[in-house]
Amino acid sequence: MSAASHPRDQAVQSMFDRIAGRYDRLNRIISFRLDARWRNRAIRTLLTVENPSIVDLGTGTGDLAFNAAKIAGSKARVVGLDFSLQMIRLAQRKRSRAPHGANTAFVQASALEAPLRGAIFDGAMTAFVLRNVSDLELFFFEAHRLLKPGGRFVSLDMFPPSSGWFSWLYGVYFYRLMPFIGGLLSNDLKAYQYLSDSVRQFYPPETVASMIEQAGFVDVKIQKFLRGAVCMHVATKSSVSVESI
Repeated sequence: MSAASHPRDQAVQSMFDRIAGRYDRLNRIISFRLDARWRNRAIRTLLTVENPSIVDLGTGTGDLAFNAAKIAGSKARVVGLDFSLQMIRLAQRKRSRAPHGANTAFVQASALEAPLRGAIFDGAMTAFVLRNVSDLELFFFEAHRLLKPGGRFVSLDMFPPSSGWFSWLYGVYFYRLMPFIGGLLSNDLKAYQYLSDSVRQFYPPETVASMIEQAGFVDVKIQKFLRGAVCMHVATKSSVSVESI
């Protein structure tokens, strides 16, 4: 399925198509380049076997997928899915110059209906995608379906930070200054206002952890960065089948 069917998905898809060409550069500016550090941390947490097969749900322009292929080694296989055609086109153009880019493949598709067989990946990962998903429960069920028994799921995303002085400072920057900076540099104020609003209105990380558990994952853990402004969720697909219990 190459296009989203839910009205919210269609709006988000259109927004990412518009900002695709400036997406990577603005991510680095807005996060003060910390996003690259968090992504590498997530990849290293994901890797549990040699020569893994990995799926990147909401791959965007492919940065997470390329880094995973580089870190995991020359025999790793990484498949990136994204419903934005412009994002996927950029990822495909970057393959030829990315280290181990030949070990990556990109598909325009919704992560809510991944056109892939189940139980074929050692790891499933996603970065800064959850806030854009119309049905998180289905998203986590799909991630669970794609993983082999014992496979690991890792997610990075942004959340409202814990209360205190940092929360106030973060609010000034992320809810007031960032939409203006992003809108100015991208010439798309609406897109970066959406980014700000999506964080402000998002679930607490503990609620997301509960959703991941409800999808069938075990050993769900949360690691917080910047006082909870960015959280990494880590979970495992049980190696014991329901039928054997």
